[in-house]
Amino acid sequence: MERRKNKQQKLHIRKGDTVKVIAGNSKGKSGSVLEVIPSKNRAIVEGVNVVTKHVKPSATKPEGGIEKTEASIHISNLMVVDPSNGEATRIGRKENKEGKLQRYSRKTGEFI
Repeated sequence: MERRKNKQQKLHIRKGDTVKVIAGNSKGKSGSVLEVIPSKNRAIVEGVNVVTKHVKPSATKPEGGIEKTEASIHISNLMVVDPSNGEATRIGRKENKEGKLQRYSRKTGEFI
């Protein structure tokens, strides 16, 4: 009997995390993660990678116009910000006291 392998890898970023952009046009900016798209390894971050989108008039938006929205950014260009000191840090996983895997900051060693 063949084993089923988990095709979706675990990501170091989750919805609601505060992240800092380390590469790309928005380098240096930080914001909260609004949505994570695991199938494409991308995330949408508040106030980062803002693009202008031309919207045609429709029944829901009769005026149409130009909208500014956040586009997705690859997660390799994002680093989680440590809540204790406010600096970007790498993420690791280790067991907590209850024996459950939990994310922790590699810089300070504290659980996130």
